[in-house]
Amino acid sequence: MSILFNCKEKEILTTDVLVIPQPLEQTINKGSFILNASTGIQYDDVFKISAEFLKSYIEEGGNIKLVGSNLISFIKDDTLADEGYSLEILPNTIKIKAKTDQGAFYAIQSLRQLLPPEFENGTFQENDIAIPCTTIKDEPQFSYRGMHLDVGRHMFSVDFIKKYIDALALLKMNTFHWHLTEDQGWRIEIKKYPKLQEIAAFRNETLIGHYNDQPHQFDGKQYGGYYTQEEVKEVVAYAQSRFVTVIPEIELPGHSQAAIAAYPELGCTGEQVNVATKWGVFEEIYCPKEETFAFLEDVLDEVLALFPSEFIHIGGDEAPKTRWKHCNHCQALIKKEGLKDEHELQSYFISRIETYLNSKGRQIIGWDEILEGGLAPNATVMSWRGISGAIEAAKQHHNVVMTPTSHCYFDYYQSENDNEPIAIGGYLPLEKVYNFNPIPDELTKEEAKYVLGAQGNIWTEYMKTSEQVEYMAFPRILAMSEVVWSKQENKNYPDFVKRVENFHKRLDALNINYANHLYEIEGDLLSDNNGLRYQLQTLTDGKNIRFTLDGSEPTINSEAYTKPIPITESVSIKASVFNSDKKLGTTFSQDINLHKAVGKKITINKEPHKSYPGSGAEGLVNGISGSDSRYGDKEWLGFWGEDIEITIDLGEETEINSIETRFHNGQGQWIYAPKEIHFLFELDDDSFLSKKVFFSDQYDDKILNFDYELPIPEGMNVKIKTITLKILNYGTIPKGKQGAGNKAWTFIDEIIVN
Repeated sequence: MSILFNCKEKEILTTDVLVIPQPLEQTINKGSFILNASTGIQYDDVFKISAEFLKSYIEEGGNIKLVGSNLISFIKDDTLADEGYSLEILPNTIKIKAKTDQGAFYAIQSLRQLLPPEFENGTFQENDIAIPCTTIKDEPQFSYRGMHLDVGRHMFSVDFIKKYIDALALLKMNTFHWHLTEDQGWRIEIKKYPKLQEIAAFRNETLIGHYNDQPHQFDGKQYGGYYTQEEVKEVVAYAQSRFVTVIPEIELPGHSQAAIAAYPELGCTGEQVNVATKWGVFEEIYCPKEETFAFLEDVLDEVLALFPSEFIHIGGDEAPKTRWKHCNHCQALIKKEGLKDEHELQSYFISRIETYLNSKGRQIIGWDEILEGGLAPNATVMSWRGISGAIEAAKQHHNVVMTPTSHCYFDYYQSENDNEPIAIGGYLPLEKVYNFNPIPDELTKEEAKYVLGAQGNIWTEYMKTSEQVEYMAFPRILAMSEVVWSKQENKNYPDFVKRVENFHKRLDALNINYANHLYEIEGDLLSDNNGLRYQLQTLTDGKNIRFTLDGSEPTINSEAYTKPIPITESVSIKASVFNSDKKLGTTFSQDINLHKAVGKKITINKEPHKSYPGSGAEGLVNGISGSDSRYGDKEWLGFWGEDIEITIDLGEETEINSIETRFHNGQGQWIYAPKEIHFLFELDDDSFLSKKVFFSDQYDDKILNFDYELPIPEGMNVKIKTITLKILNYGTIPKGKQGAGNKAWTFIDEIIVN
C-alpha cells in the first residue's frame, strides 16, 4: 500500500517494494528517486521495445513526460543471463542493465510494480512519485514459463487474448499455449479447407450444467466462431512485442471430431458426425491414411506461416483406439509397419507428424500420452497426468514441461465455499499452486536439466465468459509465475500472500476479475496430550478471527479467537475474519462429528497419491467430512488404481452399531466407486466378524454414500477392538467412458463409526 511522506515541505507519494514474481535478490536502500517532469530516458536501439514500453506506460498513465535530465538509463551488460536484469534505483538516476531487450523488459515489469496502480488505467494525477532506492538482481529459474488457454470449448475475443498476454508479460511469463482445435470447435482459419470455418467451427448446442449431472441437458443454441489468419497474425505480433511466444495447438490424432464433422473422410468410418455438443472424450479419431496426413500437412503449413514458434503443440492426449481396432486400413497398416498394437500406431502417427515438422525446422510438443508406444525422437513432453510422464521422458533425455492436474489445472475449484461458480471438479487452492516444485524428486541433477519449466492450464468447459476465465486464473497465475521464475528456496507463502493482497489494487486498475480468498480461514483438528482441539488461522496480517459454536453467524461482537477451541462434543463452528470495524471475506463453516473413531489410531497399507493426499490417514477419522463437489480437498484421499486396506484401532473395546463413509463417483474425472469392500471386525474375545459388500457400477450419483450396519443379533452386546476395511479399486475404465483404458481413481472420505 502506498504511503505519504514529507519532502521539501511537499507531500510526495511513496511506493512500496512488493514485486511478483519474487526477485532473486532485492535490497532496499536509503533515499528515493523522484519520478517527475525532471526525469528523462536514455537507451540504445537494442532496448527499443522495453524502453518505449516504459515511456508510453508512464506518459499515458499519468501527467509525467520523460523529458528531463534525471535519467532512466538502459545499459547493455553481457555478463547477465539472456532473460536476466539488474535494476538499480538511486536518488538521481535509475539504471537498467540487461544483456537483451527481453531482460530489460522484465526489469521494466518490476519497476512498473513499484509505481502506483493508477498508471495501469491512465488515472494517475500526481506530479511526483518517490520510488524507494532499491537494487534488484534477477533472472528466471526456468526457460519455459507458460499459461494455456482453451478456446475450443468456449471462444474469446482478440481483445481479451491480448489482455491475457499483457498479464503474462507483467508476470514475466514468456509462453502462451493457444489451444485452437477441439471436438467442440475448430478455431483457426485454414484457407485450403473452408469447411473447417463453415462446419467445424460451429456446434449445434452446448451442454447445460455439469457433465456429471444426469440426464444431460442442452441449451439448443448454435455456438462457435474462429480466428481469421489476420487476427492470428495480430495476436502473434502483439505477443512478440511483449516477449511472449505463442505456441499453437492443433490436436491429433484424437480430439478431432470437429474436423471429421467437416471432412468425414478423415475418420475411419467415413460416416458423417456432428461437432461435439458436450464435454469429454469421443471415439472419433483421425485415420492414419495418406489423405489424412496430406490434410494435416496442409493445415500445418498454414499454421507454420502464422506462428514463428519453435514448438508446435500436436496434442496427442485422450486418443481412443476403438475406431482403429475395427478399421481394416489401420489393422493392415499395423501389420505392414510391423507395429505391435494401436499404441504403437499412435506413436507411428505422431512420428510422421514430427518428421514433417522437423523438416520445416520446428519441434513438436505433446501431452504425455505421446509416450505410449514409444516416444517420437525429438519430442518434448507436457506432463499432465501427474509427474510420471515427466520422469519417464526426462530419464530418456527428452525435454519436459510440467503441468500436472494436481497443481496446474486452473479449471479446478480454488475454494471450498459452496458459492463458488461451477467448475470441472477437483480442488486447487492458491497455496497448493504456490508450493509446486517443477523438479520431481525422482530425477537426478543431470536429468532435472530436461525440465524446461511449467505452465498453468485453463480448460474452458465451464467458462463461458472472459470474466470467468480471469476469475479462475487470478490469483493462481500469480503463484504460477513465482513457481517458474523464483528460486524454490526463496519462496515464503505468508510473504507471497502479503504481496498478493497489495497486487489486488493493480488487478482492480487493470479491470481484471479475480477470486479473493485471502480472508478465508483455515481450520485443523489437533489431537495430542491436550485432547481434541480445533485450530483457526488466517494468513493476512492485522486481522482478527471471531467465532461461534452454535452455527450462528459471527459478528464483530462474537468471541475472539485466541487459542485452539476444545472439542468435547459435536459442534458447528462458524468463523469470520474482521478488521477493526467490519467483516472481510466469507464465513468459514465446519461441522465436527465427534464419532467413536475420531482421533483413534489409523493405518493404510498404501500411501495416498502425491497429488491427492488429503490430510493423510488421520484425516479419515478427524470428524470432518469433505466437500460434496471437490474431491481434491484436504479431507478426501485419492488412490490411483490401487486396492487399499485401512485399519482403525479403537484403543479399547468399543460397542459400535454402524460404519458410514463416502466414495466419490465423478466418472467424468476418472473417479469410480470401488468394486467391493471387505469388512473385518476384531471382537473383544479375539474372534473376527467379516462381511463383503459388492457395488454396482451403474450408480449415477457423483458421491456414493455408504452406510453399513453390523450384523449383530438382537440382544447381543458385542464390543469391537479393531476395524479393517479392504477396498477394491474399480479397475480399468471401460470403453466409451472418459479415460477409457486408464486405471480408475478411488476417493474416500471420513469413516464414521457409531
